[in-house]
Amino acid sequence: MPHQLSTSYLQDSIGLFRYYKKLGDRAMAQCPDEALFLTLDPESNSIAILVKHMSGNMRSRWLNFLTTDGEKPDRNRDTEFETPASTRAELTAQWERGWNYVFDALEPLTEADLPRTVTIRTEPHSVMQAINRQVAHYAHHVGQILFLAKHLTFTKTGKWESLSVPRGKSADMNAKVAAGKFSQQETLFSSKKA
Repeated sequence: MPHQLSTSYLQDSIGLFRYYKKLGDRAMAQCPDEALFLTLDPESNSIAILVKHMSGNMRSRWLNFLTTDGEKPDRNRDTEFETPASTRAELTAQWERGWNYVFDALEPLTEADLPRTVTIRTEPHSVMQAINRQVAHYAHHVGQILFLAKHLTFTKTGKWESLSVPRGKSADMNAKVAAGKFSQQETLFSSKKA
């Protein structure tokens, strides 16, 4: 599908969030169950801890997004790094619940909402600034999930399915995009549910 130019900040933002969710989904799907709960060293987080933290952050930031502070008074961030889910099913439910907060908050917004003021820890942010802050935060943690999943999966199984352009395939990808047979923009930034 050919690339479609967009000037909608919200459409592109929602697309980015969906892209990062999809990367996390695909990385965790390849990861053996036990590897979801492993850490590389005492200072590292497991995938399960990262999911717990992200889900807690998502609830706090996006629940009643336009009307309440993004740091909810009942959030205890420090406990997000303790006692993670113990099964893949629990982990997946937590992951999905967190992302539902994101999309439930963003999808009803219009471009007219972007200059509105919201607060995070009482500091004022425009809606656009708050969205940018969370895109960066979630990209950071999804990158950690991806690294852990790839490392632990390959170590355990000797296999890993690339989630982007596989090594040695850049020229093929460029040719497909140039010929209009594939659009990385459509794949990476589609605001549609996948």
